[in-house]
Amino acid sequence: MMKFSIPDMSCGHCSGVITKAIKDIDSTATVDFDMAARTATVNTSAGPDKVLGALSEAGYPAALMQH
Repeated sequence: MMKFSIPDMSCGHCSGVITKAIKDIDSTATVDFDMAARTATVNTSAGPDKVLGALSEAGYPAALMQH
């Protein structure tokens, strides 16, 4: 499980686009959002670089947060 900071995320539309971008690279991925903190927790078999690339391509540049 990985946690990402996504500063440009602010609404349900954003979370929908982000979820689609992640599911495009791993259809079995799960994504949980904390809109107030602007973070997403992603459970995926894809590597963090692949997730970051997908988020960036979707228009939501993100940063991997350290646990």
